[in-house]
Amino acid sequence: MAGTFIVGETKIRPGVYQRRYKEGAGASAGARNGIGLGLIRANWGPINSVVDFTPDTNVAKIFGSGMTQDLITEMFTGGITKGHFVRVGTGGSAPTITLKDTANTPANAVKITGAYVGDRAFTVSIRDSLTGAGRECIFYEGTTEYAKVSFAADGAEADGLVKAINDNLDDFIATKLSAGNGVLATITQSAMTAGTNPTVATAQYSAGLDALYTVFGNVLCVDTDDTAVHALVQAWIDKVYGNGGFCTACLSEPKSVATATRMTNAAAFNDEKVQYVLNSAKSAAGVVYEGWRNAARIGGMIAACPSNISLTHAVVSGYAVLNETLAPSQIETALQRGCIVLTTNTAGQVWIEQGINTLITPNGNMDEGWKKIRRVKTRFELMQRVGDTVDALVGKINNDPDGRATIIAAIKGVIGRMVGEKKLLQGDAYEDEANPAQGDSAWFIIEVDDIDSIEKIYLAYRYRYTEI
Repeated sequence: MAGTFIVGETKIRPGVYQRRYKEGAGASAGARNGIGLGLIRANWGPINSVVDFTPDTNVAKIFGSGMTQDLITEMFTGGITKGHFVRVGTGGSAPTITLKDTANTPANAVKITGAYVGDRAFTVSIRDSLTGAGRECIFYEGTTEYAKVSFAADGAEADGLVKAINDNLDDFIATKLSAGNGVLATITQSAMTAGTNPTVATAQYSAGLDALYTVFGNVLCVDTDDTAVHALVQAWIDKVYGNGGFCTACLSEPKSVATATRMTNAAAFNDEKVQYVLNSAKSAAGVVYEGWRNAARIGGMIAACPSNISLTHAVVSGYAVLNETLAPSQIETALQRGCIVLTTNTAGQVWIEQGINTLITPNGNMDEGWKKIRRVKTRFELMQRVGDTVDALVGKINNDPDGRATIIAAIKGVIGRMVGEKKLLQGDAYEDEANPAQGDSAWFIIEVDDIDSIEKIYLAYRYRYTEI
């Protein structure tokens, strides 16, 4: 006879029995790497809303210029391939302009208001179209055309302009005040009444962090050297980790803060999820990279670096010379206090002395590997990839030997791929015998050996003198 069997079952009657199961669990999840998160101050753009960026996104178009928008540029220069950024602040006012008609006693016909608060400066022109029969409304930033809409010269120009702006532009909102005589007066680069920037304090950074909570990122940077905000960042990172996220933060303070104080502040984090850049550098053009700007550049490198590569002795592109040169004893002390230290190689290039985080004293559940950026990235990546892969199975398989075997196969699939990628040396997964499966719950143990880089090479030279 023939029939089916389950794992561990012994049949009484002779015959052929079969069961079917899935080998593995389909495609294993890949690494989510090179994603940056950041909080900035800006004179344009939405507040407390996540804006997605790629390397080609025009930062100035979205957030304006002249404030701390450079954090975004620095993170992309550091190597991120994608970013989620939030403008922080509260209050402020938007720029406005009121357009009149051509009557002998001009009437207010249309009011145009910026869609965002901030002191970004715009001018407006209303003119006959240069290419057709209609009219045009053009917005300028300086001498550069920023946006343009066309509307009909049909005796109802207020209605036409309001519709054209509201249907086609995201940065401005038009309101009809009156029909007037139906014809809008021609103006040439008339300035909009300037808006005002929002207020930014510690509470606003807290709100900005809340906005980022729903997106994934590898490294978070903030546009401030304020240690109170840095404390908020660490608390947020811990919260994200406690809820299954794998983000770290890169922070720094400026040269004006005493070196010893900076070392103390770094050591106080004592957190594998926080990196702290100690000293500053300059570009060939003399731009100083310190504080948050320095952290953004190095943070971009950390986010982008694959977990099979160490940042130890990684050259920082664009950094020409050190702005703070440390003595060998200071470098050793800084490394012992969990600082990323910038030094120079034999070619005079600025590089990272050692890719470490601020963890100094691991707790009882941690080994020394948690002090290294590479190994933290590897371990976080393993947890992320296993979590993403196994999450697809939740509710889809039975809590029986076959179902649990499927989960184990899925986990082993991730481990195998990471071994092949030179991120792990070896690994295994199996059911936790101390916690047998029951009801809708199953427990598993994952054991892996992750790989470090050779960072210290000891050469012993033995010479023998012989007479010829």
